[in-house]
Parts: sequence; C-alpha cells; structure tokens
Amino acid sequence: MGIKKIIKKNYFVQNFLAIIAILYIFFVKCTSKITIENENYPNEYWLNSKPFILSFWHSQLMMVSFSWSYKKKLNILASGHSDGRFGAIVGNFFKLNNIKTSDKSQNLSLRPIFKLLKSQQYIGITPDGPRGPKEIVSEGIIKIAKKTNVPIIPVGFWSSRNFSLKSWDSFLITLPFSKCYFVWGEAINIPSDLKENEIINFQNLIEQSINECVKKAKKNIK
Repeated sequence: MGIKKIIKKNYFVQNFLAIIAILYIFFVKCTSKITIENENYPNEYWLNSKPFILSFWHSQLMMVSFSWSYKKKLNILASGHSDGRFGAIVGNFFKLNNIKTSDKSQNLSLRPIFKLLKSQQYIGITPDGPRGPKEIVSEGIIKIAKKTNVPIIPVGFWSSRNFSLKSWDSFLITLPFSKCYFVWGEAINIPSDLKENEIINFQNLIEQSINECVKKAKKNIK
C-alpha cells in the first residue's frame, strides 16, 4: 500500500493532518482582510429563515465558510470516501456540516438533503465535485433544486496571495496576510416543470454565474 493510501485510510493520521489544516485556516483568517460583496442576496433568505442551496467551485472549499454569516450551519454535500471524511473533520470547526451522499459500497439516498431543506436548513453543493470535470456543473444540483423548489445562490472567491495544488480541481490554497474577497450572485430559481432537455440551460447559467462571481472577486483584489 502506497503512502498516500495509508494517509487516506489511517484514522489517526487523518485527524492529525486535519488539526494542522484547521490551525492553518484559522491563521489565514486572523491575518487576512476579508471583504464580502452582495451579502444582501443571502440576507434576504437568512432574515426570513428561507432555505437555499449555496453553489461554488470545489477548488474554493478552503475559505468558503468565511462567506457564511448566518447562525445555522451550512450543510455541505460530500462523498463517503476518505477525502470527504477529512473534509468533515476540518469543516466541523468552521460552521460546516458534511452530509455523506455517496459511498463505494452502497448507494445512499438523497432523502437527508430533502429533509434538511424542508426544515429550513441550508445546503452547500460544489456542482463540479467530488471528482470533476473541473468547473463544469452537473445535473444533480438542478434536480435537487427542482424537486425541493429551493433557489440556488452562487458565490465566488479570490485572494491576493495564493497558489493552486496539482489536483483535478486546482484546489486553491490562500496564504496568510491576504486580501480575501467574496462575491455573492443573485438567486437562481429552477422551474418545477423543467423538462429534461432544458436542464443544460440551467447548468450553463449556474456555471456562468459562479464564474462571474469569481471574476468580480479577482477584479476587486487588484
């Protein structure tokens, strides 16, 4: 078994690395200036306790919790494999609660997601995750929003000091002493009578909306 597989499967190693990641993210937060634009978009839902689905690229998971100003936790959809478990440990310290939706050994139901949204909770989905293709929106988020009649709100992020990992998603690592900028987008409502051949139109719309938020964040950093 290779070193990467040992790290992924070893409970104690995972927890040790998670602690390091938690301390690093806290350090980045404490030394950086964080600005949030268009927070009035989610505020409309937070103030009225109305649920929505937060949509952002998988590469921006590290900092996304700092865009979340509401008292309720954000429930992030995650896979059941080791990366998802590692994310659950880290996310728990940053108002994020991982919801396992897939596993190699079994097909898990999306029922917990519908139950959370029905009880006015909030869901976060990386529509290009957990394995890509990078920054391409899958059908899943559209179907969830359609079935639950809950809007999708995009958010994009950028920082002045960062680098990208050589991973499928080019995972973004923000460095300490950065200027961090979040941009929220307008809510996107999925029609309850949306036909199968129309799903692609909303996939493209969400992709464009997230990319526009990231583009604005980059522009404001300069």
